[in-house]
Amino acid sequence: MRRITVFGATGSVGESTLDLLARRDDVKVVALTGGRQVARLAELAQAHRAELAVTAHEECYGPLKAALAGSGIEVAAGPAAVVEAGYRQADWVMSAIVGAAGLAPGFAALSQGRTVALANKESLVTAGKLLMSEARAHGATVLPVDSEHSAVFQALVGEDIAAVETVTLTASGGGLRDWPLEKLAHATVADAASHPNWAMGQRITIDSASMFNKAMEVIEAREFFSLSPEQIRVLIHPQSLVHALVAFRDGAIMAHLGSPDMRHPIGYALNWPKRAELPVARLDLATAGRLDFAAPDLRRYPALRLAQEVMRAGGAAGAVFNAAKEVALDHFIDGEIGFLDMAGVVEDTLARHDAVTGLGNAAESLQDVLDIDATARRRAVEVIRARGRAA
Repeated sequence: MRRITVFGATGSVGESTLDLLARRDDVKVVALTGGRQVARLAELAQAHRAELAVTAHEECYGPLKAALAGSGIEVAAGPAAVVEAGYRQADWVMSAIVGAAGLAPGFAALSQGRTVALANKESLVTAGKLLMSEARAHGATVLPVDSEHSAVFQALVGEDIAAVETVTLTASGGGLRDWPLEKLAHATVADAASHPNWAMGQRITIDSASMFNKAMEVIEAREFFSLSPEQIRVLIHPQSLVHALVAFRDGAIMAHLGSPDMRHPIGYALNWPKRAELPVARLDLATAGRLDFAAPDLRRYPALRLAQEVMRAGGAAGAVFNAAKEVALDHFIDGEIGFLDMAGVVEDTLARHDAVTGLGNAAESLQDVLDIDATARRRAVEVIRARGRAA
């Protein structure tokens, strides 16, 4: 019986993971964590007979405790309780908390030598070298769950990474892909939060429209596969059927294709190193009819340019990039800045951090990363205020 913990159980990746687990009789759910969706967290904990349910918000403890009264399920609340869940005995851990909040719980699981299925982009973007070093130090295994990185991972089975020339991550272009460039400044939250292919949460869908999601994935790919910035490319692929392409030095290109369903990369990580039958739609290329590709316009998607700059800068740049992105996204959702302002906020925050502290200083511990994150968030708010005064 495999013991499994799911961080971020009430998010889209967490729900997809639990859908797969519900179809099996060889797993035991140890812990489920969530945020403010207390009723849903309680429902999932009961349905999967979890040992522990944790909300990241201390003020939600009472409602969660009441919802699980009489169930025998242990209840806890607060960031420290989420981290503590990572120390619970488990064989496989899904790390699907969105944002920098997923860092500490993921590191806790790695410190116990777990197999960690990594859907938390921020872990590799902000602390990639530390994370992979932590995994090696404790004999832990890190498996990619983003569809693009899972695709690359699968294409590299049996291959020598030294033989790779380039890795290309595909991007749908998001819900604003076909908007005229001059109209993007007026995009609303509702406009940006609609995706043509994937069913995802609000924040990641907006990140898809701005391409910050893909920028994060570019940085992730460098850290996970030890690639150079020049080896990582992005193509716009509206159909979202080709998830990644790996080009080798002999001229061959390996492409990973599949229906846009997160249960495939999750299921691959769940069953790795074997493959098992999954309840996903089979891709029919005759029905699909065509596969289109185009180079991204960096005027439309400045986040991709910033990702290249972050990779070249190294050090603290990834942590600053992510913190500024999260702050900018918060302010866009709250209606305080425009859609196109998000990239400007991130760029200005990187410049301000570099001028004051320097981007090249690498973090030596998780606490260093968290300190950089906190500082960058303050600077991002300062940048937003300064831009508001200048407007």
